[in-house]
Amino acid sequence: MTSADPVPSHPTPPGPGKKPRSPRADAQRNRDKLVQVAGAAFAAADGTVSLEGIARDAGVGIGTLYRHFPTREALVEAVYAAELDDVAASAPALLKDLPPDAALRAWIERYAAFIATKRGMADTLRAGWASGRIATPATRERITAAIATILTAGAEAGPGVGAGAGAGSLRADVEPDDVTVMLLGIFLAGASAHTSGQTGRLIDLVMDALRPPPAR
Repeated sequence: MTSADPVPSHPTPPGPGKKPRSPRADAQRNRDKLVQVAGAAFAAADGTVSLEGIARDAGVGIGTLYRHFPTREALVEAVYAAELDDVAASAPALLKDLPPDAALRAWIERYAAFIATKRGMADTLRAGWASGRIATPATRERITAAIATILTAGAEAGPGVGAGAGAGSLRADVEPDDVTVMLLGIFLAGASAHTSGQTGRLIDLVMDALRPPPAR
């Protein structure tokens, strides 16, 4: 059996009219741990990630992994969905603790980590989306919505240092999708060139472009 093969046996489905049982607490913990470990492995990998290695690092047997995720595609889909949920939810969470411009900078770092995880799953995701084995998520829409949330808060916030009179800490005349496109270009270029320093500088330029111009 290869790492991508499904486990040959599956639990018996519930009979007619019966609801599936909720997972036991230990089973849910195992599943969450597998998703967490797999996400870190996909983000760090240069090649194919071993499912046996993921199971070992999560402290479970390969059979446990296959009970939760019968195929590699199932695991990749779960990791991708969890990462997307986290990066989308992090925007309002960051706004609770940070000024909007600082929240945007921190959110971009979180988005960069999401892109890094996606690179490690890219081949499986593309094949799964093309075949229909993996559902196509509304990724761009959710990312753009998160950016819009922070931009709106920044436009309504008090002026930042050097901002013009009445200006917020972030510009109000920016299309959130334009920011999404800029960030995608930065992360894709940075991935091919392996220049983390340049990526940071480009993000700083984006942040400068999103702040209101100084008063004249």
